[in-house]
Amino acid sequence: MAYAPDKPAGVDSGADNVTAYPLDAERAHQAVEDYDVATVERVYRKLDLRIIPAFWILYFLCSAIRSNIGIAQTMNQDAGHDLMTVLNLTPRDTSLALALFYVAYVIFDFPSNLVMSKLSPRVWMARIVFATGVVGACFAAVQDAWSVKLLRFLLGVVIAGMWPGMSYYLTLFYPPSRTGKRIGMYFTAAQVSAAVVGLVSAGFQLMDGLGGLVGFRWMFLIYGLVAVVLSFILLWWLPERPLQPGQVRERKGLWRFLPPSPEALTGQDAVVHYQDLKRVYHARPWGVKDLGRTLLDWRLWPLTLMYFGVVGVGIGTQLYGSVIIRSIQPTASGIEISLLFAPIWIMDLIAILIFMPISDRFHRYRAFIFSGAVCVQITGLLVVTFATNNGWARYGGLLMVGFGLGPTVPNCMAWTNEIFQRRHGEVGVATASALISGLGNLGSVTSTYALYTGWPEDAAPGPHQYRRSNLTMIGILVLSIVSSFAMMILLRIFGNEPSTKLHDDEINSDLEDGAARRENQQRGFGLSK
Repeated sequence: MAYAPDKPAGVDSGADNVTAYPLDAERAHQAVEDYDVATVERVYRKLDLRIIPAFWILYFLCSAIRSNIGIAQTMNQDAGHDLMTVLNLTPRDTSLALALFYVAYVIFDFPSNLVMSKLSPRVWMARIVFATGVVGACFAAVQDAWSVKLLRFLLGVVIAGMWPGMSYYLTLFYPPSRTGKRIGMYFTAAQVSAAVVGLVSAGFQLMDGLGGLVGFRWMFLIYGLVAVVLSFILLWWLPERPLQPGQVRERKGLWRFLPPSPEALTGQDAVVHYQDLKRVYHARPWGVKDLGRTLLDWRLWPLTLMYFGVVGVGIGTQLYGSVIIRSIQPTASGIEISLLFAPIWIMDLIAILIFMPISDRFHRYRAFIFSGAVCVQITGLLVVTFATNNGWARYGGLLMVGFGLGPTVPNCMAWTNEIFQRRHGEVGVATASALISGLGNLGSVTSTYALYTGWPEDAAPGPHQYRRSNLTMIGILVLSIVSSFAMMILLRIFGNEPSTKLHDDEINSDLEDGAARRENQQRGFGLSK
């Protein structure tokens, strides 16, 4: 008999209507046996090629636009054409401008992710990149402290939801236990962008005065325009949320004017993916009550405190790394500082590539992997703080900080995906990833506004410059370690069973997919993926 699958509740995202047609693959849809590992892996590799490079590029540009204000503080400083001198900014102005970005980010991260989960994920992601490019390009026209502060706040508004949105988007195509490596893969873009911003800024400094613009204005303008172009490419390239095999999209209303996106998977690949990840295809609509239950879940808060510490140190290093290097090597030129800044993020990238695949394979031990990386950061900060008689040793400490940063943020987001998709479904992932990212970025507000140049007494020149700021960062890292082990212990005590209030009687064996069965086992080295 012919089979026309029901429309899954989570498919109609507002961008397209969905219709079904008969299939001859009824048995493939209703199979209870899982496909072999090699077949499943082949499908996920196809998804990798479609999604991860696009995410890498968009995150690279958005990270560069977000952080290039840090390197602009030292660009062409010898000629008096650095950001601070040209705009007559005080250290307090800069700290406030940097912090305002994260204030906006904290406020708008959560609603942005909820909107994305209700509308078209690819359209919303392209919108974020477009708006980020426009605001980033406007930085080329800043004239005073007021305009810098306003644009930094607007940048936080438009970029909010990007990072948790990317994490949520992955759960539409991958099982939660597979997202850590993928998050790490595109998170390396932040490290490469931090390194490249430092290296490329050397080139922008050589453009100083060209066309009447100082070097940092060229940097702001070009990065912003490239992001605008990229947003239109992403609108066509990124796939929509997956359709159950046997369904096709009908483009109606205003959505028909947008470029169509090719389906991520077709044919037998789509059938394999459906069997392996049924929970995504059968996600039920969520409402205010479901949202409230997620918000009241205690599991949010240990993860938020974990994220608070590591993201605060990461952003502090990203935005003030060049300033710290200047204090270590006071005779270095602006170009030399840019070149010394880049290896910090190369170390970060190396750590991600090494440890995130391990974290996914041993996903039950994310707390240990996370905490080990944080201990490396603490060691590096101690060297930076106390090796006052050896500038190169202190620089080596910064490299250790970079190496330790790598696996921390991706581990937080992957663990969030695992816990909240199982517990609350799609609304859990969208809500938890946004809140943990948003509230956790209060750590970024702390490091950008209250520490380093935002702490005038601590920024005073001398052998103990930034000592108290470094020790404060060590303190919030200790908080992250304590929170990770608290999370692990509490999960062992209380468990993480699916919320019966969310699904009521809808949880049954028919919706237990192949990925869920594999996630109940520790994969380990040499075992099936």
